[in-house]
Amino acid sequence: MKELQFYFPRPGKWDEFTLTAVFPDMAGFVQNQRYRHRELTPEQLQAFSEVVSALTVLSDEWKAVQAWARLDMCMTGTSTEGSEGMVKTVEAVTLTVEAVNGRGARKLFTNANYPEFTIPEAGAVAFFKHFTDSRQ
Repeated sequence: MKELQFYFPRPGKWDEFTLTAVFPDMAGFVQNQRYRHRELTPEQLQAFSEVVSALTVLSDEWKAVQAWARLDMCMTGTSTEGSEGMVKTVEAVTLTVEAVNGRGARKLFTNANYPEFTIPEAGAVAFFKHFTDSRQ
């Protein structure tokens, strides 16, 4: 399992977060490494902004507290090469988001609720792979 977990201590304030990368090491054991926002490079923060832009689609009532990112193969539509249509797939980061409202209620949102939670941009995919590729 490879996953990025984001925790926002102040919901709706995207400039402060903790990132935990969960990934198998070379021996197959699950590892996790934690990073604070100030430990990321400007390039990494720029790639992270694609994740944040997806989170902003939630209504003003809901603010993200946590998000989980996974790398999936997603269909992008059909290609009409020749006489048959072919489904194209690409790697994309998919998000599951836990949000809280002003009354303290919590709710999970997925890419089934919000297509914007499927992020096929190369920068987001590279960001995910940077933190979850096995390290020795």
